[in-house]
Amino acid sequence: MQLNITFRQFGSSDSLKEYAKEKVERVNKYLDRAGEAHVVLSLERHLHHAEITIHSGSWVLRGREKSADMYASIDLAMDKIEAQLRKYKEKIKNHHGRERVHHRQELVNNLKVRHKVFELPEEYQEEAAEAPAAQQPAPSAPAPEQPAHRIVRTSEITVKPMAVDEAVMQMNLLNQDFYVFQHATTHEVCVVYRRKEDGQFGLIGVHAPPTAG
Repeated sequence: MQLNITFRQFGSSDSLKEYAKEKVERVNKYLDRAGEAHVVLSLERHLHHAEITIHSGSWVLRGREKSADMYASIDLAMDKIEAQLRKYKEKIKNHHGRERVHHRQELVNNLKVRHKVFELPEEYQEEAAEAPAAQQPAPSAPAPEQPAHRIVRTSEITVKPMAVDEAVMQMNLLNQDFYVFQHATTHEVCVVYRRKEDGQFGLIGVHAPPTAG
């Protein structure tokens, strides 16, 4: 397995590199085709963040965690990945066996979408949550100046063609609450997501507008 480790906001550490390598290579007991892994270790607001991404065929697995100790963060991130691997081990192996050449070629020209995570100033979040509807500006009133926001993380998502159940599986392997994909049957761009109210799943389809003429 090819492994890349990136350190952000603090210096490189050989002991952390070896520890991360040892932990990531544990996935070999679950996967026949673990191609490459990317580990990003960063320090932010006195918390140690570990983000681990592993590519296995057309599947992507990811675990993110933070704690007061980087070694613990690596452990927790890998625990998330291994939990999903234990759940989907056979499905991943079976899917690899069904892969065809034209399917892999089809992925080359896929649509990509950008996902940004940002935060607003705390005072603005509190005001937005507490202000009653009557105090909101009327539609004709000038729009208030938008508060500055800070981009926490930016990632690019490849919109792959797949069935809805495969999209749910990929969402879980990424340990996310949503996933953007192209419906294998209708070819619509869709978003599958986990409902917080009841733990069920929702599906949003994006229809392309009809062409003129």
